[in-house]
Amino acid sequence: MKNIKYILLGCIALAVLYSCKKTNHETDFKNYLDGHEITYTGAVGKAITQPGNLEIGIKWKASTDPSITKYVVYWNNKADSQIVNLTAKTDTIRTVIKGLAEYTYSFIIYSYDANGNKSIPTEINNAKVYGANYIGSLLNRAYNPTTPYTVSKEGYVTLNFNTPDTINIGTTIKYTNRTGQAIQKMLKPDSASITIRDYKSGTDITYNSSYIPERDAIDVFNALKFDVFPKIIGNAVCDKSLFKKVKLPNDMNPYESDTDIDRLWDGSTAPNGFPNIFHSDGAHSLPQTLTFDMGKVYTKLTQVEEIGRNCCHNPDDFEVWGIADITNAATTLAPNDPGWTAEAISKGWKLLKEVKRTDDGQAPFKTDLDSNLPPVRYIRIRVKHNSDGEGSYTNMTQITLFNDVLN
Repeated sequence: MKNIKYILLGCIALAVLYSCKKTNHETDFKNYLDGHEITYTGAVGKAITQPGNLEIGIKWKASTDPSITKYVVYWNNKADSQIVNLTAKTDTIRTVIKGLAEYTYSFIIYSYDANGNKSIPTEINNAKVYGANYIGSLLNRAYNPTTPYTVSKEGYVTLNFNTPDTINIGTTIKYTNRTGQAIQKMLKPDSASITIRDYKSGTDITYNSSYIPERDAIDVFNALKFDVFPKIIGNAVCDKSLFKKVKLPNDMNPYESDTDIDRLWDGSTAPNGFPNIFHSDGAHSLPQTLTFDMGKVYTKLTQVEEIGRNCCHNPDDFEVWGIADITNAATTLAPNDPGWTAEAISKGWKLLKEVKRTDDGQAPFKTDLDSNLPPVRYIRIRVKHNSDGEGSYTNMTQITLFNDVLN
């Protein structure tokens, strides 16, 4: 009984001691909080960044906590911050932080109430800010190197571009119109070309492309400089629907009626075979001539293209002559006469180009005419030599003249 009594007394003593310890811990915890409980405001919702040029936009879903009066955004390990005060109830909060370096940042957002209580942090990592390095990497949208431009017979210039980068948002085109005004147009990223109807010949066309680094970017970035578009030569095909046969003394005759010179402007684009060609009768040895009327005067012819037959007797050396008015322009000497050239010049004919080929004469062959040419309506072709050495017959599929429609 005595032992039981001592055991009971010991248990009571332990219980009292434990009770004292617990009370002391609760007192210590309250002392640590200075007698207050911690209060957290409502945290912000999903946050995203919107990159810019040495700045960044941040937006987040507003907290539903009605006690919040402001938000604070921290970066650089909380060395820098920006306060966003609430002035009205809104679902989305936005702010732009300026004066940043080109760098990848981390941001922390807190919400605060009027008593200074704050939320748990919302972190944003890998937020990029762009600047000079990014701009230096940008290139203007590439033009189509195969066909950078086309010119219609009306004088409309169409600039052709390659498919742009997915972040391209436009390309600014600058040019001078025919009245001397500086004009600016925008080529959209989903367009492969842009047409200019009033381009002034001989002036530069420049272009500069704009980009965004990411889809939600708040700034547009331009390539460092305007590039100069390739020189525009207003070459357009002379209207073959106006072409007509002309027969001057000593000109070649056709081999058959189906092989007359009107075959030369039927629109063929590749070497044809007999009878879909011009085929002379071979009555005289080369050089020999043929003549045709283009139907109107062209003030600036620029190029000639010739296509031969698909086999033989193709010219590899021929002259292109021109004149505006054929009145009294007929030569009397045979084209193979040594004095023919002097007589042609005396009659007002102008040598536009001597064309020399080094191939078999079949494929389309285009070459520039000489510069500073007079107005021309009538064309005379003088064939001097064939690629296969044949000295009398001449075969050709097509003759095409080009003029500068921008002048």
